[in-house]
Amino acid sequence: MKAILQDLTRGEMEAFVAVAGEKKFRADQIYTGMMQGKKISEFPVSPSLREALLARFEDEPVKIIQTLTSEDGTKKFLFSLADGNVIEGVLMQYKYGNTQCVSTQVGCRMGCKFCASTLNGLVRNLTAGEILSQILAVNRLLGGTLKDRAVTNVVLMGSGEPLDNYENVVKFLRNLSAEGGICISARNVSLSTCGLVPKMYEFAEEGIPLNLTVSLHAVTDGERARLMPVAKAYSIDDILKACAYYFKKTGRRYIFEYSLVSGENCDEAHALALVRLLKGKPCHVNLIRLNEVKERSLKTVSEKEAYRFLGVLEKNGVSATLRRSMGSDVGGACGQLRARYMEEGKNGCESDA
Repeated sequence: MKAILQDLTRGEMEAFVAVAGEKKFRADQIYTGMMQGKKISEFPVSPSLREALLARFEDEPVKIIQTLTSEDGTKKFLFSLADGNVIEGVLMQYKYGNTQCVSTQVGCRMGCKFCASTLNGLVRNLTAGEILSQILAVNRLLGGTLKDRAVTNVVLMGSGEPLDNYENVVKFLRNLSAEGGICISARNVSLSTCGLVPKMYEFAEEGIPLNLTVSLHAVTDGERARLMPVAKAYSIDDILKACAYYFKKTGRRYIFEYSLVSGENCDEAHALALVRLLKGKPCHVNLIRLNEVKERSLKTVSEKEAYRFLGVLEKNGVSATLRRSMGSDVGGACGQLRARYMEEGKNGCESDA
């Protein structure tokens, strides 16, 4: 596998062009073409420079090989990487714009019981350029440009734990908002972590004021450990302290994801316990009706149960919303499309349902 051109910063691009003996404006052409989602073979540069680029970098590091469209307009994408691995992503349509959910790893090693991404463990980390290329590919597919983007918001909530791929994710975030590129501000980005506490503190020092989202899903450490192995390493109290530090450093309130699992964490007692944990803190709770994974035994709750839980939080002064279920008819949960693709043993397909 060759290097990934999309890993380069603007400065690194200029340095490459200089070493190649080309004029500086060529770096602008390459950078713009790349951010438009073009393959190297499509760049408007001299044949000699194109040949030099193709000798070192992958022509198309991330390719959309399958697109599924839900009845609600949500689009699920399966991407092929240059080494033959596959990852997935989702594009969700909202009134304020289009939000793309991207993957940061091939697979995941966190072992959360409600997630399909972790079924086969971690294969490898994605590079910063492979994460960015997911967005560039979708933006181009949907007719977006650098001035009129089809992708306006980004969530790092696809396959993988972003903070387990720390250096690549941080570089991706800086390249995502860099001048002259696709220019998506950190304030339009959400990063979801299962709660890797040391990395949460480290990230607070990066100066990237994105929306930090933590998967909580329980009100006690024992209950959380049944769903999330990471809870054996970091307690809920550890997480709350790390979130408070993030708020202190960035001024950004933090968000907790809480998946409602039938028989596990969804009754009034759990709602009141969650109130005791979070009331008065600068946070928001994003309630989620579990998107069931066939390989797991966990079941979701009814809509009535979900709204009852939400009502308890709101009545007691905790900011909360119930996330609208999107894309469930096309395998909306993390890892489901990739898992199905691998199970069927496909080696490439293109469809739009």
